[in-house]
Amino acid sequence: MALTEKDSESTLGCLSKDFPAVAHPCAEQPSEITSNIVYHAQYSPHFSPLKFDPEQAFYATALSVRDNLIQRWNDTYLHFHKHDPKQTYYLSMEYLQGRALTNAIGNLDIQGAYADALKKLGHEIEEIAEKEKDAALGNGGLGRLASCFLDSMATLNLPAWGYGLRYRYGLFKQKISKEGQEEVAEDWLEKFSPWEVVRHDVIFPIRFFGHVEISSTGSRKWVGGEVLQALAYDIPIPGYKTKNAISLRLWDAKARAEDFNLFQFNDGQHESAALLHSKAQQDIIARFKKRKEGKEPYQWSEFPNKVAVQLNDTHPTLAIPELMRLLLDDEGLGWDEAWDVTSRTIAYTNHTVLPEALEKWSQAIMWKLLPRHMEIIEEIDKRFKAMVNSNHRDMESKLPLMQILDSSNPEKPVVRMANLCVVSSHTVNGVAQLHSDILKTELFAHYVSLWPGKFQNKTNGITPRRWLRFCNQELSNIITKWLKGDAWITNLDLLSGLSHFADNEELHAEWASAKMASKSRLAQYILNITGVMIDPNSLFDIQIKRIHEYKRQLLNILGAVYRYKRLKEMGDEGRKKATPRTIMIGGKAFATYTNAKRIVKLVNDVGSVINNDPEIKDYLKVVFVPNYNVSVAEILIPGSDLSQHISTAGMEASGTSNMKFALNGCLIIGTLDGANVEIREEIGEDNFFLFGAKADEVPRLRKERENGLFKPDPRFEEAKHFIRSGAFGTYNYEPLLDSLEGISGYGRGDYFLVGQDFPSYMDAQAQVDEAYKDKKRWVKMSILSTAGCGKFSSDRTISQYAKEIWGINPCPVP
Repeated sequence: MALTEKDSESTLGCLSKDFPAVAHPCAEQPSEITSNIVYHAQYSPHFSPLKFDPEQAFYATALSVRDNLIQRWNDTYLHFHKHDPKQTYYLSMEYLQGRALTNAIGNLDIQGAYADALKKLGHEIEEIAEKEKDAALGNGGLGRLASCFLDSMATLNLPAWGYGLRYRYGLFKQKISKEGQEEVAEDWLEKFSPWEVVRHDVIFPIRFFGHVEISSTGSRKWVGGEVLQALAYDIPIPGYKTKNAISLRLWDAKARAEDFNLFQFNDGQHESAALLHSKAQQDIIARFKKRKEGKEPYQWSEFPNKVAVQLNDTHPTLAIPELMRLLLDDEGLGWDEAWDVTSRTIAYTNHTVLPEALEKWSQAIMWKLLPRHMEIIEEIDKRFKAMVNSNHRDMESKLPLMQILDSSNPEKPVVRMANLCVVSSHTVNGVAQLHSDILKTELFAHYVSLWPGKFQNKTNGITPRRWLRFCNQELSNIITKWLKGDAWITNLDLLSGLSHFADNEELHAEWASAKMASKSRLAQYILNITGVMIDPNSLFDIQIKRIHEYKRQLLNILGAVYRYKRLKEMGDEGRKKATPRTIMIGGKAFATYTNAKRIVKLVNDVGSVINNDPEIKDYLKVVFVPNYNVSVAEILIPGSDLSQHISTAGMEASGTSNMKFALNGCLIIGTLDGANVEIREEIGEDNFFLFGAKADEVPRLRKERENGLFKPDPRFEEAKHFIRSGAFGTYNYEPLLDSLEGISGYGRGDYFLVGQDFPSYMDAQAQVDEAYKDKKRWVKMSILSTAGCGKFSSDRTISQYAKEIWGINPCPVP
């Protein structure tokens, strides 16, 4: 019998009378699932037994799902241990997981059974899922990519493990006030995470400070200082409709000494957090030895044949000297043998060409914190320079740019972490074809002369499970119907079959209906969180990503300002011909990034004026979506008509939100940057709104600007003048607008070419307006966008990593 809404407020005692509290760890039938949920509500208590409201129901439900995951996790772990395949260990500072409940029951293919079980208990599964907080384990695309990759590794049955950090607070929770963005502590662990499995038997020491002792034999040992304990927390990651469940292992630092304060030397530095990644190396070595117990004696030369370590950008770089330290100091290997093992084990993914993101760490701080690691880094650098001097005399003049230790500024000598990664890795890859080409021709060009075979491209991808099947069920059901099956969920290339029906009126009607359902859901969400009422019939134009000048949210809002000005000047008859548009912008600005925070403030100020203008309310709305995260994206992306990916060409490594939008039938307006280039190739040039300078033109355009040759478009000048007029309030936007002025100089000279690209951007937006008026054309373009996204599955990306970098094969649990 099902409970009424009133009954759902009843005590656990009442629940137990109707539904026995019986443990069913691998339950798949609704009745067993119901009993297992009640069991956890009663015997895994985290709340008082006075009620069973949605929050209590979520935790009990999550724990019941975790039972199933742990069984699969254990089976997978034992299977890997028995067969001892070569295994990949993916090291990333961030994993932007999003909510896990819907994803887990979807991958386990038991969402219907859980929905039925929860109905028996008086709850809707959608209501329960809303009670889960996003895990704050990252702040941007890097972490979301890593999470997509784990999903694909599990789905492809690959022997792989993720390693990361158990952030207690993550980046921050963003609140919007009249002053703009405010940062408050993220509280995702305020209660607890039901998905974690703490591993009290997996704990490793982390040493800081101290000194290096040299024995009479010449061996070296790092001793003294302060010691923390790195404790492992595992989060099981299920594959889609497979028995495999791999692990995301997060490290948490625990102080042994009561008076030890980690933060006394971690003020704005990455070293201590990144060293937690180096504990992965101890864990990996322990697993390598464990799998050899009772078998033939292990040889260290075999280690790279059993272990592949992938560094997700430069943040986990200390894994390199840590592996060397363990091999040299603990295992007694000589330098040449330890270096051979390390350099055949480590691979490095570069995610940026931005100078500020290519990490450079203070030598002085690292010598103080990690003296043994610095000795090893110094030796790697010394031997690299000797190799170049000996074997590549023509490259000697390039050494100042290539060496790892940079002392060109004697007051601030640094360690170039990207250089250390390139020198130490067997493979270096970019994440889109354009990005990889830039790495080879510009950023790492000198290294390509030494090791031309070291560099590869691996265009990013996204998991079609979270980013279409689960977040946009109306559309995914239509796709399954027209493709006569759901095989596309694990073989995204099959989406190309939709192109055969691109002109079919029945599909057009179903497609438009699914889109309207998503738009209506999004409109309700915007009303609930901002109080702004938006019209689902208007064109939903969305830009969601970290706020940064190179991503050019400023170009977007300047375009909105000009659109508003023109609408005000048109009069009623002119406005009736306009395409109604709702512009949504979301993303976090780093707390110390002043201009980015000014952009957030400007978007909100512009929106406040436009949204309250009675003349314009039916034609334009501007909404800033606060506290952007994965769960918010799962509402925004299905409901979008147009998405803006408008970074200065050559500056976005790849982007993955562009793939998510395109997969959901959203059209893109964008530059030829990052993965935009490949998306446009795949979906067809006619289905992509292109504008802006190309990457190879950017240096010339910047130079021309410095020489005073830039002539601004009148529309650009109008938009700036309108802001300066005080139309959007009294806040002083001069510093932000000044960044677009002048010919060069710090904070001036329009380095990101907003003014250069503004006219072509506005022309492309006019093309968008005209296309949206033709509903048949727009729906066809939308269908072809989805149909062309087969390449952008993270399953494809991970298959390429597995074959071309890691050398691993599937190891499915029977």
